[in-house]
Formats: sequence, structure tokens, C-alpha cells
Amino acid sequence: MITRRVLHSFWPQGGLSAEVLVVAGGGGGGGNGGGGGGGGGVVYVASQSLVAGTQYTVTIGAGGAASGSISYDGSNSVFGSVTAIGGGRGGYGFGVNNGANGGSGGGARAAAGAVGGNGTAGQGNNGGLANTAGNAASGGGGGAGGVGGDASGNGNTGGAGGAGFSSSITGTATFYGAGGGGGVYGGGGTGGTGGSGVGGTGAAGNNPPTAATANSGSGGGGMGSGNAGSAFAAGANGVVIMRILTTNYTGTVTGSPTVTTDGSHTVVKWTVSGSYTA
Repeated sequence: MITRRVLHSFWPQGGLSAEVLVVAGGGGGGGNGGGGGGGGGVVYVASQSLVAGTQYTVTIGAGGAASGSISYDGSNSVFGSVTAIGGGRGGYGFGVNNGANGGSGGGARAAAGAVGGNGTAGQGNNGGLANTAGNAASGGGGGAGGVGGDASGNGNTGGAGGAGFSSSITGTATFYGAGGGGGVYGGGGTGGTGGSGVGGTGAAGNNPPTAATANSGSGGGGMGSGNAGSAFAAGANGVVIMRILTTNYTGTVTGSPTVTTDGSHTVVKWTVSGSYTA
């Protein structure tokens, strides 16, 4: 498990600040009994300096697609100068059996010598290993809060997706950037569970995977041998959340974010790209 890096930006006395959470898009789960997608990178800034009158660009990273048996990496999310790295896709066969590097790394597909992808320091963790025995189970994708699980020793159960990062920035504890569970080639196996209940669950044989929770930045579950329901193996889109004292909130936003209040703070949640002007 990584040590979570919490960024602090310092500002002159009397300046503005906000709490910011930036979550990238999760990686797609691989086909052909493939590896789970890695969760999108998560960057939490406890006190982000803001300059009055400055516009801060918000970019929401898309989850990595899964089409047929092929999967793709997630995309980066951004708030101003803060960037979270997209999750790595799971291994999917056709000579692409290693999980990809990313915010968190994708899981390995069940093939000789395959390895999980590497996570980005301070944002995520590595993907898990596969096992070619039994029903040929693949590794889980890494998550922002923990490494992706390895496939079971008998090769019948896919590796679990790595845990996500828990944040209460909205006022409610929620997991972000979890890994997807590894898929299993044979129908007699069981796909790996998604991390923290928000990562996609892997499939076995001709069954479809279970989709990752929307806008959690979590990885998609690996597919079975039949590549059924490949759309459900896509990684979840990311999210950017800002929490600021209501007395300092300007209300000048684009991208139609959801705006709520929690005590003395205003919480702004972007699920599509936009901006905030301090």
C-alpha cells in the first residue's frame, strides 16, 4: 500500500484557499479473461491556494473504454495545476498481457510471465498477478488505497481490485479510484471483486462483468473468454470536487457542476469539464 501524499499549498495571510480532490478516469478491464483495470489516480489537496480573479480550468478524465476484447487507459483529470493520472488498462491478450502503468496499474492477464502495471507514486498502486492454472484467472487492477489482488493459487478466482481512497470532502465518506476485479477465462471460475464496492467486478467465461460506479474513477472488471458485455468493462469517468468556505465562494463556474452546502462550506462537484473563477 502506498503512503498517501497530501499536498499543501500555502498562501499569504488573508488569501483564499480551498480543499480539492482530483480523480482521474479508471482503466478499462481487459478481454479474453483479462486483467482488471487500474483505478484513476487520486490527488487530495488539503489547502489549495487560490488567487482572486483567476480562472482555474477543470478537466474530467474519461474512463478507459473496452471494445470487444481490447481495453484502454483512463484519461487524466485536472484542477488548475493539479493533475491526476488516468488508470492503466488490464492485460487483454494478442500479445498484450501485462497490465498498463497509470495512476494505478492494470492487472495482468493469465499468460506466462505477465505482470501487473505500475501505479504512480502518491496517486495509486500496482496491478496484481495472474495464474494460468485451473480456469486461468487474471490479476486485479490497483487502487488508490491498495494494490490489486493476485489471482487465486488454483487459478479459479480472479484477483480482487485494489481498495479505493476514502474522502469525506462532500460531507459523506465515499471511495474513489478503486481497481477492477480480474477476469477468468474458463466458465467454471469466478471473477474478482471490485475494490471498495465501486470498482468493476470481473467476469468468467461467457458472463459479463459488473460496471464500475459512475464518476468514481474506478477501474473496470476484466472480461471472460466470451468478452460478453464489453461495455460494462469500461473504467469509470473521473471527478473533481472543491470544498470552500461559503463566504469565499464566488459562484462563477462553468461545466454545470453540482453545488451543495455542508455546514459553513460550499461543495462544488464537476462530472464534466469546466472551470472556477476565484
